[in-house]
Amino acid sequence: MHIVTGAESAAQNIVKCVQRCGLEVEDIVLEQLASAFAVLTDDEKELGVCLVDVGGGTTDIAVFSGGAIRHTAVIPVAGDQVTNDIAVSMRTPTPYAEEIKIPLRLRALAARESRRDHRGALGRRPASRRLARQTLAEIVEPRYEELFMLIRDELRRSGFEESVAAGVVLTGGSAKMEGAVELAEEIFHMPVRLGSPSGVTGLGDVVKNPIHATGVGLLLYGRANAGQPAPKIVGDGMKSVFGADEVLVPGVFLT
Repeated sequence: MHIVTGAESAAQNIVKCVQRCGLEVEDIVLEQLASAFAVLTDDEKELGVCLVDVGGGTTDIAVFSGGAIRHTAVIPVAGDQVTNDIAVSMRTPTPYAEEIKIPLRLRALAARESRRDHRGALGRRPASRRLARQTLAEIVEPRYEELFMLIRDELRRSGFEESVAAGVVLTGGSAKMEGAVELAEEIFHMPVRLGSPSGVTGLGDVVKNPIHATGVGLLLYGRANAGQPAPKIVGDGMKSVFGADEVLVPGVFLT
């Protein structure tokens, strides 16, 4: 049994926000579990895989092996820290720092870009400042190295480092940084791929983006568990996420 605990007040706040939008909450799902529904294959879960969802405020980790989730962790370092590093180092407002973050290449790929300038994203008058891409990469790369080393240390601490035969799957909006996969492979010393949501049609070109992994995963999770009894979400928040004898996903119990 893998037990995940969390602050009840945080869950209640999420439920309140949704209810104030005129919607009802049917279930609360662990973020890593939702993302896994969107980006991991059954073969990866069976062989052993480490899912790393690099969001804005936190990086969420989940280890799967034998088809079930075995370990979860949350690291309070993610994309917002990268944006802040750019904003502080370049003395530019946060919105401009965010604008140039994703198209940036880390140094693994930036050497060929060293003579290119990044124009139009710094300061109030975009055309007034020019900055080499490699200079920006040298600001961002140490933060990504720190993050990946924290993930590696957590994986080792969990005791499952040797069990992830399928390697690491990076997802989330901040995992889109060019060169992040190559840098992660250097640090983890195992295969790393970028996970994009699958199993969706219609607006596939739009939602097949790592930034939507959790959202798409929530939809897939809801479809997969459509026939299950809904947990009771009452009053100001969550009284019981799962019934006393109900476990919707093998190996997971949220309390």
